Parts: sequence; C-alpha cells; structure tokens
Amino acid sequence: MNAVDDKTIVREYFNATGFERWRRIYGDGEVSKVQLDIRSGHQQTVDTVISWLSADGNLRGLSVCDAGCGVGSLSIPLAQAGAIVYGSDISEKMVAEAYQRARGVLGAANNVTFTAQDLETLSGSYHTVICLDVLIHYPQDKAAEMIGHLCSMAESRVILSFAPKTFALSLLKKVGELFPGPSKTTRAYQHREADLVKILESNGFSIGRQTMTSTRFYFSRLLEATRR
Repeated sequence: MNAVDDKTIVREYFNATGFERWRRIYGDGEVSKVQLDIRSGHQQTVDTVISWLSADGNLRGLSVCDAGCGVGSLSIPLAQAGAIVYGSDISEKMVAEAYQRARGVLGAANNVTFTAQDLETLSGSYHTVICLDVLIHYPQDKAAEMIGHLCSMAESRVILSFAPKTFALSLLKKVGELFPGPSKTTRAYQHREADLVKILESNGFSIGRQTMTSTRFYFSRLLEATRR
C-alpha cells in the first residue's frame, strides 16, 4: 500500500463508516466501553495541549493551525479561549460536523475557520501549528515530509502527537489486528520518538514540553517543539 492509497483510504473512511464512529467517540453520547476509553484518552491529550497554551498566558489572539482538526475537539475550545484558529481536515464530513459544533458553542464568533484540505496542501503562517492523532495515518517514509511542511508554517511552535513505537505497544497492536470488527479503522502507523525528534530538530526546532497519555486502548505521545 503506497502513500497515495493510504490518503485515499483515510479520506473515504472518514467520509463514510469512520465518520459515524468517530463523531460518536468525540461526542458526549453513549458509546461502547472501548470507545469511551478512546474518548477519554483523546480528551486528555486535548486538555494537555490547552493547558500548555493557557499556561503561556498569550492564548487570546494567538494564531493557531489545527491540522487534522476532526470535529473540532481542540479548535473549538481554543477559539473559546480567544485564539484565532484555522482548522483543517481531510474529511468533508468531519469539517461539516466541526462547523455545526462551533456554531452551537461560539455562535456568530468569527475567530475559527474550518476547511476540508489534506495536510500537504495547507499553507499560511501561524504562531503555533498543532497536529494531534494524525501521524498514525502516515508511514515513516512520509512522516518527515509532512512534519517538515508543518514546521514551515510555524513561526514559533509545533505540537505533535503520535503512537509511539515500542516493543510492548507493537505487540499489542498486532494482537488487536487479529480481531477485526465492522468499524475497524484505517491502517495505524507507529513511530519511534527518536526519529520524530530528529525530524523536528533538522527543521530548526528544539523539544520542549512532552508527555504520554495511556489508557487501555489509547496511547499517544505528545511533543512540543519550539523554533530555535
């Protein structure tokens, strides 16, 4: 499976069965125990990012690109806090849902914009570029190119989350692949932290805050990189 095929599969998945699955997970309705666990893990990652940005004391008016925004789980609370947010997602359905949720929370506020666009075609300049739970869709040979592009848009900071590649988590992933279900997601790629740190440093960034979110079914390593 090549990168083009991966991108097509991801777009089609999140515009079809995947949209309904993840819309529920990222919502507040009743879901299965596994989905509830994933919801909790994702929310912990979102909350950590918001706490990092809030602690800096300059969130109001800060320009933020939320690359791979999904249904707006991060974009909307950042906009509520006064940031100027540009959210993008490869799925048209996800973007439409994000717009609907934003209207319900923010009303006529105009400090958040959503667009259906893949990461490679994003452009512009932002103080902070954030990309959460997206690298899982990128094989290692494409990760460097994608991260480099995100770095090129960041004036000051890049925040990334990824599924870490360790022996234990790789084994757990293989076990999970033995039990496909009707709502099974797309191919999931893990990444070695040292590889991603090297990519960020080669683009002129230094690693700052970092943390790990681990639940029973959600594993995400979060890195903040600031421009040197």
